[in-house]
Amino acid sequence: MTFMGSIVRMAALAGLGLAAAGCSSITNHRGYISDETLIQAVQPGLDNQQSVRGTLGQPTMVSQFGEPVWYYISSRTEQAPFSQPRIDTHSVLAVRFDAAGNVVSTERSGMDQVARISPESDSTPTLGRERGFLQDLFGNIGTVGSGAPAQGR
Repeated sequence: MTFMGSIVRMAALAGLGLAAAGCSSITNHRGYISDETLIQAVQPGLDNQQSVRGTLGQPTMVSQFGEPVWYYISSRTEQAPFSQPRIDTHSVLAVRFDAAGNVVSTERSGMDQVARISPESDSTPTLGRERGFLQDLFGNIGTVGSGAPAQGR
């Protein structure tokens, strides 16, 4: 093998490596970064809101109605090139408190609670006349400045 042949082969391998790296998916973490040791440290009957905030940090979301519940939400998404991101893993830690602010329970849920919806892509129907582009463009000719109200509009 010649010197030039080895350079061409190395350039081809480098090009294949770059092409493979460009087609890899993008992993992204969203929300609370959970630590299993810290989550296990929160104990019902022993901890309160202040100790939970000190251990786990600020919650992602707090319940607005009913009993006080703090939610720590974490998701990991993957996105292939030229596509929408999709949820790979999802977890929610719900810490429930009593009226005095003491931990009553902790509950975990995951992908089983994720609802996948597909929005309708059609246009929203509205009341009124169907008008085309040219009618919208030239529809007011003759009505502006005439002093008379437009008929049938």
